[in-house]
Amino acid sequence: MTQKTEDFHLKIAEIKKKDYPQLKTLMDRVYANLGGAWSKNTIHTLIDSFPEGQIALFDHDKLIGMVLTMRVNYQKFSNPHTYDDLLGQREIIKDDPKGDALYGIDALIDPDYRGYRLGRRLYDARKELCRQMNFRAILAGGRIPKYHNHQDLTPGEYIDAVENREIYDPTLSFQLSNGFIVKRILTGYLPDDKQSKGFATLLEWANIYYEPQEYKPNTRKTDVRIGGIQWQMREVESPEELLQQVEFFVDIMADYNADFACLPEFFNAPLMGLCESTDQNIAIRFLADYTEWFKNEISNLAVSYNVNVITGSMPLFDENEEVLYNVSYLCRRDGTVEEQRKIHITPHERSAWVIEGGNKVQVFDTDAGRIGILICYDVEFPELARLLALEDMDILFVPFWTDTKNGYLRVRHCAQARAIENECYVMICGSVGNLPQVESLDIQYAQSSVFSPSDFAFPHDAIMAETTANTEMVFFSDLDLDKLIHVRNEGSVNNLKDRREDLFTLKWKKKAKQSVEDSSSEELKENSRSVRDGDPMHNRATKPF
Repeated sequence: MTQKTEDFHLKIAEIKKKDYPQLKTLMDRVYANLGGAWSKNTIHTLIDSFPEGQIALFDHDKLIGMVLTMRVNYQKFSNPHTYDDLLGQREIIKDDPKGDALYGIDALIDPDYRGYRLGRRLYDARKELCRQMNFRAILAGGRIPKYHNHQDLTPGEYIDAVENREIYDPTLSFQLSNGFIVKRILTGYLPDDKQSKGFATLLEWANIYYEPQEYKPNTRKTDVRIGGIQWQMREVESPEELLQQVEFFVDIMADYNADFACLPEFFNAPLMGLCESTDQNIAIRFLADYTEWFKNEISNLAVSYNVNVITGSMPLFDENEEVLYNVSYLCRRDGTVEEQRKIHITPHERSAWVIEGGNKVQVFDTDAGRIGILICYDVEFPELARLLALEDMDILFVPFWTDTKNGYLRVRHCAQARAIENECYVMICGSVGNLPQVESLDIQYAQSSVFSPSDFAFPHDAIMAETTANTEMVFFSDLDLDKLIHVRNEGSVNNLKDRREDLFTLKWKKKAKQSVEDSSSEELKENSRSVRDGDPMHNRATKPF
């Protein structure tokens, strides 16, 4: 009989001993070919041992669905076992109060109520129990009741066909749609199950929030406040005057308890106006003479004001290589400093300033998350952000300088894409105003912003914060790093987990700076292989938490 949804009055509750008559009627009906219901003694003993795990779905007062659950040792039951291993004498279910995982014994819905996705409610209730009680996972031995119709397939081939939706199996298809994965095939699990031919799947749903009892809680911040400085380019009389301006903004960041403060690319470019020469090549090297001083002074500000500062970028002349780079510094509030050099150099930087690209990207550990820094043009190359994402990056900072709106939109749109495809937060921070006294840096365009992944846990437009275009101002955004853990594992889509590593991989070349002419045939072959095949890199989407 088909039920009318307007007549439903559904509720989920723990199964009580008084519910056994209804439970027996339902199990006898559903399991008519498998021996019917558990005995009253079995159910009552299970309720006494683990009442929270026995969950029923009622329509008014009628029991229409249920899941029965026991506690088990994960190490034992994530390996091959049979149904009999779950039972003791007189069909007593061997619930283990010291177990670190849940085991799904039964799950069923009244046939009259099927087709309304009610089973999903019961599964979601059991998942929430798993999270709240800090169990490692939910395991289950799953029947494959349609397998007897496919005599030509091995159990593995049958499971592959169900996963590929070439075959529908009422049990396995349902489990897969509820986030379970097949860990292994169980042989002789239920020898009397002729429909499954004695085989079963060992299914697992992992609790990404699980913390082992011996685990010492990580003291890392999960709520992080980042601040950006949409910097006004203006004429200055000295480096000290410009540094005073930097300190003013860092002080503001500290007043608002920011964990990070970000400056734009080439924020100290106004000093080029103090150079006596109008030759751009000479002026940029004049500016590079101040980089070490600014790095040290801003590091002092980071410590004094207790803010991690991303220094935008500055030109750096490497005396050993006699090469000019565009470099950003991470000045941590603990006094340590690290650098990220711009990898991809724009045509203007290359022709006017003879800047060269760096050859290394990395994720930086901080007291408020793992961060990456890509300078302006670099964010337009998705491979770089992906490499950082594969090393557990939480926040990507992108200091930029653009003169026109179309240049700005290239940075903005690419940054938004990086946030979505790498399931991380991205801040872009630029400069505004004009510098008529500095050749080729006379105008700026910026609307600095913070972007998030695009899913329910984040703003509907995936924009956490943004400034007024072309106006000097500061902006802040509060980021929840735990939301990244959730979206990477249980989001509407899982961009990192769903990558087809059977088809493609990504790897940084070992000989990034060596020219083709200087490479041996063996090195060329190795570099070609690393790009073509790659080595599996650490995947933060499947990292155990």
